[in-house]
Amino acid sequence: MEKESKLIRLQKIIADAGIASRRKAEELIERGAVTVNGKRAGLGDKANPDKDKIVVAGREIVVRRNSKKYYIMLHKPRGFITTMSDEGGRKCVAELVDDIPARLFPVGRLDRESEGLLFMTNDGDFANMISHPSAHFAKTYRVTVHPKITEDQLTNLMTGVVIEGRMSTPKAVRVVTDEKERTVLEIILEEGRNRQIRKMCEALGLETARLKRIAIGPIKLGMLQPGKWRELRPDEMKSIAAYHKKLMNKS
Repeated sequence: MEKESKLIRLQKIIADAGIASRRKAEELIERGAVTVNGKRAGLGDKANPDKDKIVVAGREIVVRRNSKKYYIMLHKPRGFITTMSDEGGRKCVAELVDDIPARLFPVGRLDRESEGLLFMTNDGDFANMISHPSAHFAKTYRVTVHPKITEDQLTNLMTGVVIEGRMSTPKAVRVVTDEKERTVLEIILEEGRNRQIRKMCEALGLETARLKRIAIGPIKLGMLQPGKWRELRPDEMKSIAAYHKKLMNKS
């Protein structure tokens, strides 16, 4: 019987191997895509990464415990999907960081037509800290909508919109510029639902012409150009940790 101290939850092992974030790893386990020593794994299972044979989607994984951890901020351009590979041959964010000597995975997602700040890492604990539903990291977006937003639509957006049977309420909404045929909004979300802003705007009769994420928590995209990346600085890592601690103290 393996000592409990050496057993680690599978989703953490998969994340530490740089395959996927913990949340994505849980999805893979639930889909039956993970086996341990030839047996299909279940959610909540543990294993010893030093001894057990762990296979994810047909590929055995190896955990390199002493490998360097990378914490990357990427300016994802339009037209790229937030995955590491795509069977359909679509452009993936992995192509933008292929000069980094480690297998990274994205923290959260931006849809194909959206752009802006995306974290990438090979540290499962960091990814979990940012993307876990209990964290509520605020994400700030610059959103251009057509036609010009009305006062009623703006009020409805601020107070919440029902999408797919659930209320979706931004933390904050403000008008950046208001022109004859379009309005540029700044929207802050604490949820992480799929295509959330686009669906809210569509429910109000607005077309989302451009969507750009400009901040995650205390980290701003700044002047980083589309398709470019840089490592997060030590002071930025400290600010993320402090921000997370503040959020946890509130909950």
